[in-house]
Amino acid sequence: MALSFLDREHTVASPGYSRWLIPPAALAIHLCIGQAYATSVYKTALVKHFGTNLTAIGIIFSIAIVMLGVSAAVMGTWVERVGPRAAMFTAACFWASGFLIGALGIATSQLWLVYLGYGFIGGIGLGIGYISPVSTLIKWFPDRPGLATGMAIMGFGGGALIASPLSRQLMGLYDPSYDSSVASSVASGSAVAKLFLTLGIAYFLVMMLGVFNVKVPPPGWKPAGFDPAKLKAKPLVTTSNVSAGNAIKTPQFWLLWTVLFCNVTAGIGILEQASPMIQDFFRTGDVSTVAVASATAFVGLLSLFNMAGRFVWSSTSDFLGRKPTYVMYLGVGMILYVLLATIGHSATAVFVLICGVIISFYGGGFATVPAYLRDLFGTYQVGAIHGRLLTAWSAAGVAGPLIINGFLDAQGKPGELVYTDYRPALFTMVGVLAIGFVANLLIRPVADRFHETADHTDAFHEAGAAGSTSDETSPTGRR
Repeated sequence: MALSFLDREHTVASPGYSRWLIPPAALAIHLCIGQAYATSVYKTALVKHFGTNLTAIGIIFSIAIVMLGVSAAVMGTWVERVGPRAAMFTAACFWASGFLIGALGIATSQLWLVYLGYGFIGGIGLGIGYISPVSTLIKWFPDRPGLATGMAIMGFGGGALIASPLSRQLMGLYDPSYDSSVASSVASGSAVAKLFLTLGIAYFLVMMLGVFNVKVPPPGWKPAGFDPAKLKAKPLVTTSNVSAGNAIKTPQFWLLWTVLFCNVTAGIGILEQASPMIQDFFRTGDVSTVAVASATAFVGLLSLFNMAGRFVWSSTSDFLGRKPTYVMYLGVGMILYVLLATIGHSATAVFVLICGVIISFYGGGFATVPAYLRDLFGTYQVGAIHGRLLTAWSAAGVAGPLIINGFLDAQGKPGELVYTDYRPALFTMVGVLAIGFVANLLIRPVADRFHETADHTDAFHEAGAAGSTSDETSPTGRR
């Protein structure tokens, strides 16, 4: 068959294969789908082109994030069964198709096609692409799972750093009247349509580099000098395995769901309002001492903190342990939110530093959670379990902006707000983080009754190699 190269048995690494070739393959996927964080670049152009408002255009991103969580949850077990190459290829097809259909919608002035393309179809590619390298990385790096997932998921946080300037340059190329250096300049709809077409093709090609280079370790492989027995000496780290079907029956899964939800809700509260927030904190009357260009640079700086946090903090968790790392994310996060509400207006450097560390914790939480799942549930279906957990991201993507915008709407109008108007929302986020903090403290090792037998885990992967459609039911009858 033409697509037989996607089969799991054709992705098994040969002896001597370097596991350090896997992170770049995963990074090729995450850098591309990380473009989702760069949608603000052409948001104003779409508002003008379709003659609508920011809310209607913002729905595009909302649909994509919701579909990320839904598709990751629904397709997680399939991703584990077919292997990373088939999953990454599928993600590339959906993600690229989303751009192409979106381009058609912009060119024909049919907003529903953009909802369908970038939002719905592209969102499916987001979800599958996000989880597809995770379990493979963890299998290749059982000794450093935090480092491995941090290297890949760092790409999702940093994708906007590439996509934002690239998109501005391309829109300037396709619309000579558009000047990306002028805040009031808006690109034409046809330029955005051509941008979507270009990105769809370019991202597909880059993602295919990851598809062709990803491999799974051969059965029984382990890194030189690695002793799995030593894992038992680490708190919360198991050498057993739990299926995706059984994982969602455990209190550990829902406690960790709550932890991720709270951490993401608090982080999105800063990200979603970053540009106007820094201007409002340093406003005197109707005039802000922070220029629009400086506010834009602040958003870019937060992207760097987001990306760095995904790598630095997740790597650090390999030494600190996952539970203590989340104690830091949530506990120190509460302190930082209190400081932001009370002294954040004292100096721009103080404001930027506090927000930067908060966003580094936000990014670190995303990158550390796959390793936390591996510690609790083993490597057997960690990608599928991760997919189900990402529904917390979808929920937080709705809750975070609702909390912030709800409080700010009650305080006054955009452009007239000052730092005191943010205090109710910021103190609410302290409460949200406190809930996550308690949930993290309650996490304990998974009970033995949820563990799978070694024979069943082997049978699952053999069935996947044979193209079986079996799901999570074990030979013992457990689900």
